[in-house]
Amino acid sequence: MIDPHEDQAAGLRRLFRRAPPVVVALYAAGRNPAQIALRAAHRIAGHRERVLMLDEVRGERSLAHLVGEQPGSDLLGVLGAGVQPRDLVQALPGLLGRVPVAAAALALPLLDGERRETLLQALRALMRPASFILVHSDYEAAGDPSPFIFAAPRRLVVAEASHRGATEAYQVIKRLAAAGAGSIHVAVTGARGRADAKAFFTSLDGLVAHHVGVPLAWLGEVERDDVGGGLNAEFTEASPRDAEAAFLRRLMSCGLRHPRAAAALGSRT
Repeated sequence: MIDPHEDQAAGLRRLFRRAPPVVVALYAAGRNPAQIALRAAHRIAGHRERVLMLDEVRGERSLAHLVGEQPGSDLLGVLGAGVQPRDLVQALPGLLGRVPVAAAALALPLLDGERRETLLQALRALMRPASFILVHSDYEAAGDPSPFIFAAPRRLVVAEASHRGATEAYQVIKRLAAAGAGSIHVAVTGARGRADAKAFFTSLDGLVAHHVGVPLAWLGEVERDDVGGGLNAEFTEASPRDAEAAFLRRLMSCGLRHPRAAAALGSRT
């Protein structure tokens, strides 16, 4: 059982803020979102960064499906006997690897303090060698972000310069804003050139400003710019601050919005 007044992902938040890695919630928008997400991860890793993927996406849109691997064991498995965090890391060429976290994301609001701490200790061990942690989520789930997404100090939408990319990027941003997010970083991929990428972002930014009202922080093109460096730069620290305040408010209620969490809380009254 969990206390309704307890911040269910507070441990995640403290971990993500204290640990050396830069932690980013990653959404990909376009015709092949898993490929777009992996391209962004490789570009960040190409600037001498050690990137670990925490993959919340299941099925055909997951990173495992993209590279022809089995889904793999979820982070939640560390609650079983004899399972070590390193056993969960699935190889991804050029990256530190991929760890499935979909089940852990669903279960976290329902775990007691001891099991939650075990999960966080495993995550801490996985994060230790990394300089970047990318929490890969699906755009369709953006309206009900997981505790992992809430805990990430930054949110990055990588949008393909196409009609589908624009449509999905707008939907992601709209859903995140409705869930309480503040400013969101955006990078463009697949553009014909700098002018095309900038025009794409300007159009998206104008649409979001008019209909949604959250600021977008431009990080440039995945293929030509140091997106990881932009996320890590001091000047980007200002833009997620409003998201942090919204994050804390959202955490207080997200357990109640989860049906099983609500049932667990109701059984205590």
